[in-house]
Amino acid sequence: MDSILVKGNGPLNGQIPIAGAKNACLTLMPATLLSEEPLTLTNAPRLSDIKTMTLLLQSLGTEISSLQDGKVIAMSSHNLDNHVADYEIVRKMRASNLVLGPMLARLGQAVVSLPGGCAIGARPMDLHIYGLEKLGAQIELRDGYLHAKAPGGLKGAEMELSFASVGATENILMAATLAKGTTVIKNAAREPEIVDLADCLRAMGAQIEGDGTPDIVIQGVDRLGSATHAVVTDRIELGTYMLAPCIAGGEVELLGGRIDLVGAFCEKLDAAGITVEETDKGLKVARKNGRVKAVDVVTEPFPGFPTDLQAQMMALMCTAEGTSVLEEKIFENRFMHAPELGRMGANIEVSGGTATVHGVEKLKGAPVMATDLRASVSLILAGLAAEGETLVNRVYHLDRGYERLEEKLKGVGALIERVQGV
Repeated sequence: MDSILVKGNGPLNGQIPIAGAKNACLTLMPATLLSEEPLTLTNAPRLSDIKTMTLLLQSLGTEISSLQDGKVIAMSSHNLDNHVADYEIVRKMRASNLVLGPMLARLGQAVVSLPGGCAIGARPMDLHIYGLEKLGAQIELRDGYLHAKAPGGLKGAEMELSFASVGATENILMAATLAKGTTVIKNAAREPEIVDLADCLRAMGAQIEGDGTPDIVIQGVDRLGSATHAVVTDRIELGTYMLAPCIAGGEVELLGGRIDLVGAFCEKLDAAGITVEETDKGLKVARKNGRVKAVDVVTEPFPGFPTDLQAQMMALMCTAEGTSVLEEKIFENRFMHAPELGRMGANIEVSGGTATVHGVEKLKGAPVMATDLRASVSLILAGLAAEGETLVNRVYHLDRGYERLEEKLKGVGALIERVQGV
């Protein structure tokens, strides 16, 4: 099993290109199931999760070609011959459940395995089921699979989500594009990935308004056509690499970066003493003078501070001046990186959904264990400024969400390498 070795090497300088968003691409790919005509995605990230979604769609009958070294995904679902999403594929990735709405809308039936547990929280399917049943679907849970059917087709309806769930909003939105009549999703998720999905669906011929607000209105159409769509910039990869010069020092330009994708995050960086400037190529980030200042963070749905940047922000706070409090309100078990940062000399106290970080002047390299995708990259960030060597084990998590991480960090001066079989 691979590990990543990081050596503290002082300030970072240069440019890092930001890939297309993993979470957006994993949502856009199932949209092919809604149409008999081709859907082509450009600016696609090259990640293991994308390969998993490819396998799932191919198992349903979608034809997929990977072009331009994986940056272009060409799909055609003109001949779907299977409506069962098998557990052996679905269990590998939560986003697999996003085939439920599109298959139900197009085929009138779908059998999708429950994705099971997750290291950072349960992420139940309740709201997905609620919304699809509002559209007229009949859904039963049998033997670990959701058996869904809509023999008379889906019909538009008004519904209000009890929580602004991204996945539920995406599944319902896709299903509603082919439902008869008008659908209104209240308390819908507002994330950029939702807007990106709506943009793609509109290019395919869907009638959607209000995406990016709490109320999305969809007027169903009889069919969707073909489209070519560029995947939005990955705001989590963007925020992660923005933190690299904050932790190690230096100045890095993030190519393709946009402040509107990371507004709440940038506000916290400013309060911590970090400079973020827009350039004609993206965003330039630099630490101002000396140690960063401690800031408090509460994770919230977009446009609030992203839960997917909480672990990385904690790595920054480990060497901040003062004490910071990080409150996790999205997932119930997302501080598993805290003990590993403690192995590097961090002073962190965790109580329920709150972590209190007392900043120390310096971290020290140590062997640590990655527990999930974002936790693993937080340990690498911490290692950039730690004294000595940090060996991050179980980095297969990283390959699910970060494209060519070692190459990108090496490009700005980091001493980092992948070690095979450690």
